[in-house]
Amino acid sequence: MPTVNHSVTVNEQSTSVSTPVVAESGIPFVVGIAPVHTADHPATPNVPVICTNWDECLDKLGYSADWETFSLCEVMYSQFVLYGMQPVIFLNLLDPSTMNESKTASFTVLSHKANVGPKAILDNDLTVKNNSTTLTKGTDYNAYYTDGELIVELLSTGTAYSASALNITYNAVVISSIDNNAVASAMEKIELCMSMFGLTPDLIAAPGFSSNATVAAVMATKARSISGLFRAKAVVDVPSDSTNGAITYDAVLAKKNALALTDENQIVCWPMAALDEKMFHMSTMALGAIATTDKEYDAPYASPSNHNIKIDRLCTAGGATILLSLQQANYLNQQGVVTGLNFMSSYKLWGNYTGCYPQNTDVKDYFIPVSRMFDWVANSIIRTFWSQLDKPMTRRFIDTILDSVNIWMNGLTGSGYLLGGRCEMLASENPEQNLMAGIIKFHIYMTPPSPAQEIDFVLEYDVSYVRSALSGN
Repeated sequence: MPTVNHSVTVNEQSTSVSTPVVAESGIPFVVGIAPVHTADHPATPNVPVICTNWDECLDKLGYSADWETFSLCEVMYSQFVLYGMQPVIFLNLLDPSTMNESKTASFTVLSHKANVGPKAILDNDLTVKNNSTTLTKGTDYNAYYTDGELIVELLSTGTAYSASALNITYNAVVISSIDNNAVASAMEKIELCMSMFGLTPDLIAAPGFSSNATVAAVMATKARSISGLFRAKAVVDVPSDSTNGAITYDAVLAKKNALALTDENQIVCWPMAALDEKMFHMSTMALGAIATTDKEYDAPYASPSNHNIKIDRLCTAGGATILLSLQQANYLNQQGVVTGLNFMSSYKLWGNYTGCYPQNTDVKDYFIPVSRMFDWVANSIIRTFWSQLDKPMTRRFIDTILDSVNIWMNGLTGSGYLLGGRCEMLASENPEQNLMAGIIKFHIYMTPPSPAQEIDFVLEYDVSYVRSALSGN
Protein backbone atom coordinates (compact mmCIF):
# COMPACT_ATOMS: atom_id res chain seq x y z
CA MET A 1 0.00 0.00 0.00
CA PRO A 2 1.51 3.42 -0.92
CA THR A 3 2.47 5.74 1.92
CA VAL A 4 -0.04 8.53 2.46
CA ASN A 5 1.61 11.95 2.61
CA HIS A 6 -1.20 14.17 3.83
CA SER A 7 0.75 17.49 3.75
CA VAL A 8 2.24 20.27 1.69
CA THR A 9 5.82 19.68 0.51
CA VAL A 10 8.42 21.79 -1.23
CA ASN A 11 11.42 20.52 -3.17
CA GLU A 12 14.29 22.40 -4.73
CA GLN A 13 15.69 21.98 -8.22
CA SER A 14 19.13 23.04 -9.37
CA THR A 15 19.26 26.40 -11.12
CA SER A 16 19.27 25.94 -14.89
CA VAL A 17 21.96 28.58 -15.38
CA SER A 18 25.47 28.32 -13.93
CA THR A 19 27.01 31.34 -12.23
CA PRO A 20 30.29 32.17 -13.99
CA VAL A 21 33.52 31.68 -12.07
CA VAL A 22 35.49 34.66 -13.37
CA ALA A 23 39.22 34.06 -13.65
CA GLU A 24 41.70 36.37 -11.95
CA SER A 25 43.77 38.81 -13.99
CA GLY A 26 46.91 40.82 -13.40
CA ILE A 27 48.44 38.19 -11.10
CA PRO A 28 52.15 37.52 -11.76
CA PHE A 29 54.06 34.29 -11.29
CA VAL A 30 57.67 35.39 -10.83
CA VAL A 31 60.67 33.06 -10.84
CA GLY A 32 64.03 34.14 -9.45
CA ILE A 33 66.20 34.39 -6.37
CA ALA A 34 65.22 35.73 -2.96
CA PRO A 35 67.38 36.17 0.18
CA VAL A 36 65.34 33.66 2.17
CA HIS A 37 68.22 33.28 4.62
CA THR A 38 67.25 36.73 5.95
CA ALA A 39 63.54 35.89 6.40
CA ASP A 40 61.96 35.19 9.78
CA HIS A 41 59.83 32.33 8.43
CA PRO A 42 61.54 31.36 5.16
CA ALA A 43 59.41 29.79 2.47
CA THR A 44 60.41 26.39 1.13
CA PRO A 45 62.70 26.75 -1.91
CA ASN A 46 61.37 25.66 -5.32
CA VAL A 47 57.77 25.81 -4.11
CA PRO A 48 55.41 28.65 -5.10
CA VAL A 49 54.57 31.11 -2.32
CA ILE A 50 51.81 33.69 -2.45
CA CYS A 51 52.25 37.14 -0.90
CA THR A 52 49.64 39.85 -0.48
CA ASN A 53 51.67 42.65 1.12
CA TRP A 54 55.20 43.90 1.77
CA ASP A 55 55.46 42.57 5.32
CA GLU A 56 54.46 39.10 4.17
CA CYS A 57 57.25 39.20 1.58
CA LEU A 58 59.79 40.14 4.25
CA ASP A 59 58.57 37.37 6.51
CA LYS A 60 58.59 34.62 3.86
CA LEU A 61 61.28 35.66 1.39
CA GLY A 62 63.42 38.35 3.02
CA TYR A 63 64.65 41.44 1.20
CA SER A 64 67.92 42.86 -0.09
CA ALA A 65 68.75 45.99 -2.06
CA ASP A 66 71.14 43.85 -4.13
CA TRP A 67 68.61 43.22 -6.91
CA GLU A 68 71.24 42.01 -9.34
CA THR A 69 71.83 39.02 -7.05
CA PHE A 70 68.36 38.67 -5.55
CA SER A 71 66.09 39.29 -8.54
CA LEU A 72 62.76 38.68 -6.80
CA CYS A 73 63.32 41.72 -4.57
CA GLU A 74 62.90 44.02 -7.57
CA VAL A 75 59.37 42.72 -8.18
CA MET A 76 58.55 42.75 -4.46
CA TYR A 77 59.46 46.41 -4.20
CA SER A 78 57.71 47.38 -7.42
CA GLN A 79 54.43 45.53 -6.88
CA PHE A 80 53.95 46.25 -3.18
CA VAL A 81 55.77 49.53 -2.52
CA LEU A 82 55.34 51.39 -5.83
CA TYR A 83 52.10 50.00 -7.25
CA GLY A 84 50.36 48.51 -4.22
CA MET A 85 49.17 45.53 -6.29
CA GLN A 86 48.51 42.08 -4.88
CA PRO A 87 48.72 39.14 -4.83
CA VAL A 88 52.00 38.01 -6.36
CA ILE A 89 53.14 34.39 -6.55
CA PHE A 90 56.90 33.95 -6.20
CA LEU A 91 59.10 30.95 -6.84
CA ASN A 92 62.46 31.25 -5.10
CA LEU A 93 65.25 29.01 -6.35
CA LEU A 94 67.78 29.68 -3.58
CA ASP A 95 68.17 26.92 -0.99
CA PRO A 96 70.60 28.27 1.67
CA SER A 97 70.83 24.85 3.35
CA THR A 98 72.67 23.39 0.35
CA MET A 99 73.81 26.41 -1.66
CA ASN A 100 76.42 27.78 0.72
CA GLU A 101 80.12 27.91 1.38
CA SER A 102 82.25 28.87 4.38
CA LYS A 103 84.14 32.14 4.22
CA THR A 104 86.51 34.00 6.52
CA ALA A 105 87.23 37.68 6.11
CA SER A 106 88.23 40.79 8.03
CA PHE A 107 85.56 43.48 8.40
CA THR A 108 86.00 47.10 9.39
CA VAL A 109 83.99 48.20 12.42
CA LEU A 110 82.21 51.55 12.20
CA SER A 111 80.16 52.83 15.13
CA HIS A 112 80.72 49.45 16.78
CA LYS A 113 79.10 47.63 13.83
CA ALA A 114 80.50 45.38 11.09
CA ASN A 115 78.49 44.82 7.91
CA VAL A 116 79.01 41.24 6.74
CA GLY A 117 76.79 41.72 3.67
CA PRO A 118 73.59 40.36 2.11
CA LYS A 119 74.92 36.89 1.29
CA ALA A 120 75.95 36.01 4.85
CA ILE A 121 73.84 33.43 6.69
CA LEU A 122 73.07 33.93 10.36
CA ASP A 123 73.50 30.43 11.78
CA ASN A 124 75.45 28.52 14.40
CA ASP A 125 78.58 28.48 12.25
CA LEU A 126 79.00 32.25 12.59
CA THR A 127 82.29 32.86 14.43
CA VAL A 128 83.45 36.35 15.42
CA LYS A 129 87.00 37.03 16.57
CA ASN A 130 88.81 40.11 17.81
CA ASN A 131 92.36 39.30 16.77
CA SER A 132 92.67 35.70 17.96
CA THR A 133 90.03 35.90 20.70
CA THR A 134 86.69 34.30 19.93
CA LEU A 135 83.82 36.51 21.04
CA THR A 136 80.63 35.31 22.72
CA LYS A 137 77.26 36.07 21.17
CA GLY A 138 74.95 37.91 23.54
CA THR A 139 77.85 39.03 25.71
CA ASP A 140 80.39 40.52 23.31
CA TYR A 141 78.17 41.01 20.25
CA ASN A 142 74.76 40.57 18.69
CA ALA A 143 74.07 39.61 15.07
CA TYR A 144 70.97 40.52 13.08
CA TYR A 145 69.74 41.56 9.64
CA THR A 146 69.03 45.17 8.72
CA ASP A 147 67.73 45.87 5.20
CA GLY A 148 68.97 42.44 4.18
CA GLU A 149 72.52 43.01 5.45
CA LEU A 150 73.99 40.86 8.23
CA ILE A 151 75.20 43.21 10.96
CA VAL A 152 77.52 42.22 13.81
CA GLU A 153 77.16 44.80 16.58
CA LEU A 154 79.67 44.95 19.43
CA LEU A 155 78.16 45.33 22.90
CA SER A 156 79.40 47.80 25.48
CA THR A 157 79.31 45.00 28.05
CA GLY A 158 81.75 42.91 26.02
CA THR A 159 85.51 42.76 25.70
CA ALA A 160 85.77 44.06 22.12
CA TYR A 161 83.55 47.13 22.21
CA SER A 162 86.31 49.40 20.91
CA ALA A 163 87.62 47.04 18.25
CA SER A 164 88.26 48.60 14.83
CA ALA A 165 88.16 45.33 12.88
CA LEU A 166 86.78 41.82 13.30
CA ASN A 167 87.70 38.47 11.77
CA ILE A 168 84.45 36.70 10.92
CA THR A 169 83.88 33.18 9.68
CA TYR A 170 80.44 32.62 8.21
CA ASN A 171 78.44 30.65 5.66
CA ALA A 172 77.59 32.60 2.50
CA VAL A 173 74.91 31.69 -0.01
CA VAL A 174 76.17 30.59 -3.43
CA ILE A 175 73.92 31.22 -6.42
CA SER A 176 76.23 30.14 -9.23
CA SER A 177 74.20 26.98 -9.81
CA ILE A 178 71.04 29.02 -10.43
CA ASP A 179 71.49 29.66 -14.13
CA ASN A 180 69.13 30.18 -17.06
CA ASN A 181 68.51 26.43 -17.38
CA ALA A 182 67.48 26.23 -13.72
CA VAL A 183 65.06 29.13 -14.18
CA ALA A 184 63.61 27.58 -17.35
CA SER A 185 63.05 24.26 -15.57
CA ALA A 186 61.42 26.00 -12.61
CA MET A 187 58.68 27.41 -14.84
CA GLU A 188 56.96 24.03 -14.57
CA LYS A 189 56.11 24.83 -10.94
CA ILE A 190 53.39 27.21 -12.13
CA GLU A 191 51.30 24.05 -12.47
CA LEU A 192 51.07 23.93 -8.65
CA CYS A 193 49.35 27.28 -8.24
CA MET A 194 45.78 26.10 -8.81
CA SER A 195 46.02 23.24 -6.31
CA MET A 196 47.91 25.33 -3.74
CA PHE A 197 46.12 28.69 -3.98
CA GLY A 198 42.96 28.07 -5.98
CA LEU A 199 44.05 30.44 -8.73
CA THR A 200 46.20 30.48 -11.83
CA PRO A 201 48.44 33.48 -12.55
CA ASP A 202 47.92 35.11 -15.93
CA LEU A 203 51.34 36.80 -16.10
CA ILE A 204 54.73 35.04 -16.05
CA ALA A 205 57.95 36.93 -15.35
CA ALA A 206 61.60 36.34 -14.53
CA PRO A 207 63.42 39.71 -14.51
CA GLY A 208 67.13 39.29 -15.10
CA PHE A 209 66.59 35.89 -16.72
CA SER A 210 63.82 36.42 -19.30
CA SER A 211 66.23 38.06 -21.77
CA ASN A 212 67.72 34.60 -22.32
CA ALA A 213 66.29 32.87 -25.40
CA THR A 214 65.73 29.54 -23.66
CA VAL A 215 64.02 31.05 -20.63
CA ALA A 216 61.82 33.27 -22.81
CA ALA A 217 60.81 30.33 -25.02
CA VAL A 218 59.86 28.16 -22.03
CA MET A 219 57.89 31.06 -20.55
CA ALA A 220 55.93 31.39 -23.80
CA THR A 221 55.26 27.65 -23.84
CA LYS A 222 53.92 27.67 -20.30
CA ALA A 223 51.87 30.79 -21.02
CA ARG A 224 50.19 28.92 -23.86
CA SER A 225 49.13 26.00 -21.67
CA ILE A 226 49.25 25.89 -17.87
CA SER A 227 48.19 22.47 -16.58
CA GLY A 228 47.16 21.80 -20.17
CA LEU A 229 44.23 24.20 -19.70
CA PHE A 230 44.89 27.78 -18.66
CA ARG A 231 46.50 30.66 -20.51
CA ALA A 232 48.77 33.53 -19.53
CA LYS A 233 51.19 36.05 -20.98
CA ALA A 234 54.98 35.88 -20.59
CA VAL A 235 56.46 39.33 -19.88
CA VAL A 236 60.06 39.28 -21.12
CA ASP A 237 62.94 41.71 -21.72
CA VAL A 238 65.22 42.48 -24.61
CA PRO A 239 68.62 42.86 -22.89
CA SER A 240 70.06 46.38 -22.76
CA ASP A 241 73.65 45.69 -21.68
CA SER A 242 76.56 46.82 -23.83
CA THR A 243 77.94 43.30 -24.26
CA ASN A 244 74.98 41.20 -25.44
CA GLY A 245 72.10 43.63 -25.59
CA ALA A 246 70.71 46.66 -27.41
CA ILE A 247 71.74 50.02 -25.99
CA THR A 248 69.99 52.08 -28.69
CA TYR A 249 66.44 51.82 -29.97
CA ASP A 250 67.50 51.01 -33.55
CA ALA A 251 69.37 47.89 -32.36
CA VAL A 252 66.37 46.36 -30.56
CA LEU A 253 64.70 44.65 -33.52
CA ALA A 254 67.80 42.64 -34.46
CA LYS A 255 68.20 41.51 -30.85
CA LYS A 256 64.51 40.68 -30.51
CA ASN A 257 64.64 38.49 -33.61
CA ALA A 258 67.94 36.89 -32.58
CA LEU A 259 66.36 35.82 -29.29
CA ALA A 260 63.17 34.64 -31.06
CA LEU A 261 60.97 36.93 -28.95
CA THR A 262 58.20 36.70 -31.54
CA ASP A 263 55.46 34.72 -29.81
CA GLU A 264 51.87 35.94 -29.44
CA ASN A 265 52.06 34.90 -25.78
CA GLN A 266 55.02 37.18 -25.08
CA ILE A 267 54.93 40.84 -24.11
CA VAL A 268 58.40 42.02 -25.09
CA CYS A 269 59.88 44.98 -23.20
CA TRP A 270 62.89 47.31 -23.59
CA PRO A 271 64.97 48.99 -22.03
CA MET A 272 65.62 49.23 -18.27
CA ALA A 273 64.07 51.98 -16.14
CA ALA A 274 65.07 53.86 -13.01
CA LEU A 275 63.48 55.67 -10.09
CA ASP A 276 66.00 57.66 -8.08
CA GLU A 277 68.89 55.23 -7.63
CA LYS A 278 66.88 52.04 -8.15
CA MET A 279 66.94 50.33 -11.55
CA PHE A 280 64.14 48.11 -12.84
CA HIS A 281 63.63 45.85 -15.81
CA MET A 282 60.88 47.19 -18.04
CA SER A 283 59.08 43.86 -17.62
CA THR A 284 58.74 44.66 -13.91
CA MET A 285 57.17 48.03 -14.75
CA ALA A 286 54.84 46.28 -17.20
CA LEU A 287 53.64 43.94 -14.43
CA GLY A 288 52.72 46.93 -12.28
CA ALA A 289 50.97 48.78 -15.10
CA ILE A 290 49.01 45.71 -16.19
CA ALA A 291 47.86 44.89 -12.65
CA THR A 292 46.87 48.52 -12.05
CA THR A 293 44.92 48.72 -15.33
CA ASP A 294 43.13 45.41 -14.70
CA LYS A 295 42.08 46.60 -11.25
CA GLU A 296 40.89 49.96 -12.61
CA TYR A 297 38.70 48.37 -15.29
CA ASP A 298 37.81 45.12 -13.46
CA ALA A 299 38.89 43.07 -16.49
CA PRO A 300 41.88 42.83 -18.84
CA TYR A 301 40.02 44.46 -21.76
CA ALA A 302 41.88 47.80 -21.49
CA SER A 303 45.43 48.17 -22.72
CA PRO A 304 48.12 49.03 -20.15
CA SER A 305 49.67 51.33 -22.76
CA ASN A 306 49.57 55.06 -21.94
CA HIS A 307 49.16 54.27 -18.23
CA ASN A 308 51.58 55.60 -15.61
CA ILE A 309 54.71 53.73 -14.65
CA LYS A 310 56.65 54.71 -11.54
CA ILE A 311 59.98 55.78 -13.04
CA ASP A 312 61.89 58.99 -13.69
CA ARG A 313 64.06 57.87 -16.62
CA LEU A 314 64.83 55.10 -19.10
CA CYS A 315 68.30 53.59 -19.03
CA THR A 316 70.53 50.77 -20.19
CA ALA A 317 71.58 47.93 -17.91
CA GLY A 318 74.75 49.92 -17.28
CA GLY A 319 72.74 52.91 -16.05
CA ALA A 320 73.23 55.22 -19.06
CA THR A 321 70.14 57.37 -19.64
CA ILE A 322 68.08 56.68 -22.76
CA LEU A 323 65.95 59.46 -24.25
CA LEU A 324 63.21 58.33 -26.63
CA SER A 325 61.21 60.61 -28.90
CA LEU A 326 57.61 59.75 -29.77
CA GLN A 327 58.73 58.60 -33.22
CA GLN A 328 61.40 56.34 -31.74
CA ALA A 329 58.98 54.84 -29.22
CA ASN A 330 56.45 54.24 -32.00
CA TYR A 331 59.15 52.56 -34.07
CA LEU A 332 59.69 50.11 -31.20
CA ASN A 333 55.93 49.53 -30.97
CA GLN A 334 55.85 48.73 -34.69
CA GLN A 335 58.35 45.96 -33.99
CA GLY A 336 56.22 44.41 -31.26
CA VAL A 337 58.17 45.96 -28.38
CA VAL A 338 56.67 47.70 -25.35
CA THR A 339 58.70 50.57 -23.94
CA GLY A 340 58.35 53.70 -21.82
CA LEU A 341 57.64 57.24 -23.02
CA ASN A 342 57.79 60.62 -21.30
CA PHE A 343 55.81 62.80 -23.68
CA MET A 344 52.96 64.38 -21.74
CA SER A 345 54.43 65.27 -18.33
CA SER A 346 55.03 61.76 -16.96
CA TYR A 347 56.35 58.36 -17.97
CA LYS A 348 53.83 55.94 -19.44
CA LEU A 349 54.05 52.35 -20.57
CA TRP A 350 53.95 52.59 -24.37
CA GLY A 351 52.87 49.85 -26.75
CA ASN A 352 49.83 47.69 -27.59
CA TYR A 353 51.41 44.79 -29.44
CA THR A 354 52.55 41.34 -28.34
CA GLY A 355 55.85 39.93 -29.52
CA CYS A 356 54.32 38.32 -32.63
CA TYR A 357 53.76 41.68 -34.34
CA PRO A 358 54.33 42.51 -37.22
CA GLN A 359 54.78 38.94 -38.49
CA ASN A 360 51.38 37.84 -37.18
CA THR A 361 48.50 40.14 -38.14
CA ASP A 362 45.64 38.26 -36.46
CA VAL A 363 44.04 40.86 -34.17
CA LYS A 364 43.31 38.30 -31.44
CA ASP A 365 47.05 37.53 -31.30
CA TYR A 366 48.83 40.86 -31.75
CA PHE A 367 46.81 43.31 -29.64
CA ILE A 368 47.70 42.85 -25.95
CA PRO A 369 44.23 43.63 -24.50
CA VAL A 370 42.37 41.61 -27.16
CA SER A 371 44.64 38.60 -26.69
CA ARG A 372 44.41 38.86 -22.90
CA MET A 373 40.61 39.00 -23.10
CA PHE A 374 40.62 35.75 -25.08
CA ASP A 375 42.85 34.25 -22.38
CA TRP A 376 40.61 35.58 -19.61
CA VAL A 377 37.39 34.29 -21.17
CA ALA A 378 38.99 30.89 -21.82
CA ASN A 379 40.22 30.63 -18.22
CA SER A 380 36.82 31.69 -16.88
CA ILE A 381 34.94 29.19 -19.06
CA ILE A 382 37.18 26.34 -17.89
CA ARG A 383 36.72 27.22 -14.22
CA THR A 384 32.95 27.72 -14.59
CA PHE A 385 32.17 24.43 -16.31
CA TRP A 386 34.78 22.15 -14.76
CA SER A 387 32.11 20.94 -12.34
CA GLN A 388 29.92 19.90 -15.30
CA LEU A 389 32.39 17.28 -16.53
CA ASP A 390 31.03 13.69 -16.54
CA LYS A 391 27.40 14.70 -16.03
CA PRO A 392 24.81 13.07 -18.31
CA MET A 393 24.88 14.76 -21.71
CA THR A 394 21.20 15.59 -22.14
CA ARG A 395 19.40 18.40 -23.94
CA ARG A 396 18.89 20.14 -20.62
CA PHE A 397 22.63 19.86 -19.96
CA ILE A 398 23.40 21.46 -23.34
CA ASP A 399 20.87 24.25 -22.86
CA THR A 400 22.25 25.01 -19.40
CA ILE A 401 25.72 25.59 -20.83
CA LEU A 402 24.43 27.62 -23.79
CA ASP A 403 22.21 29.79 -21.59
CA SER A 404 24.92 30.29 -18.97
CA VAL A 405 27.55 31.38 -21.48
CA ASN A 406 25.20 33.63 -23.45
CA ILE A 407 23.93 35.39 -20.34
CA TRP A 408 27.56 35.99 -19.32
CA MET A 409 28.47 37.20 -22.82
CA ASN A 410 25.54 39.62 -22.71
CA GLY A 411 26.74 40.91 -19.36
CA LEU A 412 30.26 41.44 -20.68
CA THR A 413 28.83 43.29 -23.67
CA GLY A 414 26.62 45.45 -21.48
CA SER A 415 29.63 46.34 -19.33
CA GLY A 416 31.66 47.32 -22.39
CA TYR A 417 34.17 44.49 -21.97
CA LEU A 418 33.03 43.07 -25.33
CA LEU A 419 31.51 44.66 -28.40
CA GLY A 420 29.47 41.49 -28.70
CA GLY A 421 29.56 37.79 -27.92
CA ARG A 422 27.51 34.62 -28.21
CA CYS A 423 27.79 30.86 -27.76
CA GLU A 424 26.42 28.29 -30.21
CA MET A 425 26.46 24.54 -30.67
CA LEU A 426 27.09 23.99 -34.36
CA ALA A 427 25.98 20.73 -36.00
CA SER A 428 29.04 20.82 -38.28
CA GLU A 429 31.34 20.69 -35.22
CA ASN A 430 29.41 17.94 -33.43
CA PRO A 431 29.17 14.78 -35.55
CA GLU A 432 27.18 11.88 -34.13
CA GLN A 433 30.31 9.85 -33.52
CA ASN A 434 31.64 12.53 -31.18
CA LEU A 435 28.33 12.90 -29.35
CA MET A 436 28.15 9.15 -28.87
CA ALA A 437 31.68 9.24 -27.46
CA GLY A 438 30.72 11.97 -24.97
CA ILE A 439 32.49 14.76 -26.86
CA ILE A 440 30.61 18.01 -27.26
CA LYS A 441 31.88 21.28 -28.73
CA PHE A 442 30.55 24.79 -28.16
CA HIS A 443 31.58 27.69 -30.37
CA ILE A 444 32.00 31.10 -28.76
CA TYR A 445 32.06 34.19 -30.95
CA MET A 446 33.41 37.30 -29.22
CA THR A 447 34.85 40.68 -30.08
CA PRO A 448 36.85 42.56 -27.43
CA PRO A 449 37.36 46.27 -28.22
CA SER A 450 40.67 47.17 -29.85
CA PRO A 451 42.72 49.95 -28.24
CA ALA A 452 42.22 53.35 -29.89
CA GLN A 453 45.90 53.76 -30.65
CA GLU A 454 45.40 56.20 -33.54
CA ILE A 455 42.87 59.05 -33.33
CA ASP A 456 42.69 61.30 -36.40
CA PHE A 457 41.00 64.69 -36.69
CA VAL A 458 40.46 66.50 -39.97
CA LEU A 459 40.62 70.30 -39.88
CA GLU A 460 38.93 72.23 -42.66
CA TYR A 461 38.39 75.93 -43.20
CA ASP A 462 34.64 76.50 -43.66
CA VAL A 463 34.02 79.73 -45.61
CA SER A 464 30.32 79.70 -44.74
CA TYR A 465 31.16 80.87 -41.23
CA VAL A 466 32.78 84.00 -42.74
CA ARG A 467 29.61 84.86 -44.64
CA SER A 468 27.30 84.21 -41.69
CA ALA A 469 29.52 86.13 -39.26
CA LEU A 470 30.04 89.21 -41.45
CA SER A 471 26.76 89.50 -43.31
CA GLY A 472 24.87 90.60 -40.22
CA ASN A 473 22.11 88.02 -40.86
